[in-house]
Amino acid sequence: MKVAWNTVLWAFLLIVAFLTLFPIMITLLGSFKTNAELTAGATLLPEIWHFSNYIEAWKQANFSTYTLNSVFVAVASTIGTLIVSSMAAYVVNRMDFIGKKLYVSIQGFTMFVAIGAVVLRPQFDLMIKLHLHNTLWGVVLILISTHASAFFILLSFMNGIPKELDEAARIDGCSPGRTFWRIIIPLLTPGLGVCALFAFRGAWNEYLIPFVFTLSKPELQTLTVGLANLKYGIAAASQTHFMMAGACLSILPILIAYIFANKSFMQMTAGSLKG
Repeated sequence: MKVAWNTVLWAFLLIVAFLTLFPIMITLLGSFKTNAELTAGATLLPEIWHFSNYIEAWKQANFSTYTLNSVFVAVASTIGTLIVSSMAAYVVNRMDFIGKKLYVSIQGFTMFVAIGAVVLRPQFDLMIKLHLHNTLWGVVLILISTHASAFFILLSFMNGIPKELDEAARIDGCSPGRTFWRIIIPLLTPGLGVCALFAFRGAWNEYLIPFVFTLSKPELQTLTVGLANLKYGIAAASQTHFMMAGACLSILPILIAYIFANKSFMQMTAGSLKG
């Protein structure tokens, strides 16, 4: 029975892995085909490997500029999210204040209610009043505000840090702020790594908000918005092969971010198993 169960389990995992990787494989192979080959869909492998698709996609999508814009938005929003969510988790876990339960409940509600494009207009109006509607800082501030998942991840990590450390630091003369930065933050490193990966991925893949905020300034467009411009070329001709090449290029930063955050995932998993 054990052998049969393990066989079924491995078969299920292999099927899930195949279904997960198959679209990526199709995109990667399609990025080397011509548009006619993609439209026909006759073969899985390209008849001739067109590596020039990547060069053309880089030029047409203005990758150098759009990549810098995406890196700025992703890095700035990730750092802001980590700072805001870690400080919020610290205050909620360590201090008592009026409306504490209400604040946690509101944070939880935002994770299950998909508002989407409904709030775009008020967000844009708010950024106009702050004179940030023509800059990427407006996009960064909006992305930082959607930090509920990071807040709860760090709050769960904070529950595992003994409060006696805070009391010992207070006896030694540390202020709450110094205790947070010198003691709590180093102990939150695994959780911060996981939250950083989620925040970076979300900001890197965000399309609608950067699209709305860069309509009047195309030079500020992010990579996801720029990739959409590859869909049609001269005379509205379809350029799916260039879009696939650009999509493969845009995946690389996420893979790099995962490599750096992989250790944090392992530490989080080991800690949960140990607990």
